[in-house]
Amino acid sequence: MSPPRLSREILLPQLAAHVMEHGLADLSLRPLARAAGTSDRMLIYHFGNKDALVAALLDHIAAMFAGALDTAFPSGRATSRNECARTVLTITDRGEFAPFFRLWWDIVAGCAQGNEAYLAAAGAIMDRLLGWVEDHLPEADPDPAHGARRVLTAIEGAQMLRAVGRGEIGEAGLAALES
Repeated sequence: MSPPRLSREILLPQLAAHVMEHGLADLSLRPLARAAGTSDRMLIYHFGNKDALVAALLDHIAAMFAGALDTAFPSGRATSRNECARTVLTITDRGEFAPFFRLWWDIVAGCAQGNEAYLAAAGAIMDRLLGWVEDHLPEADPDPAHGARRVLTAIEGAQMLRAVGRGEIGEAGLAALES
């Protein structure tokens, strides 16, 4: 039997597994190609260039994250903005989400350095997560677009504060979310 024909759909999960394990710090085509069992030229053939590959890869990982959240989030919508934020924080504090956050902090660091590919990818990830939060707010939320922005800001801030050992500050901010 011949090996499966390579495509973006076949390559992305393999590349994502490599990046989830090793991060983005020294991201280059050759290690990615080795992880996918192909050549760096084949990656360029399928994605066009390294920036397009990174964008597709990070979009794929964002979809994985949203899917993992959907699987872990209780069925139905949250009863309040605060409950939505707290539930997401509780879920994402589980060990299986740690690789996503290690990768997220790599992306944020790249954004802080002005990396255009990371800035574009981070913007797309935030847009996807903003939509996810809006879809999980209470049905009767008076302004879901504004509410989702507040909740996402609270979640991101609390996660960053947890990452630097100041989770209590994030908790205090969440307590004020409904006000």
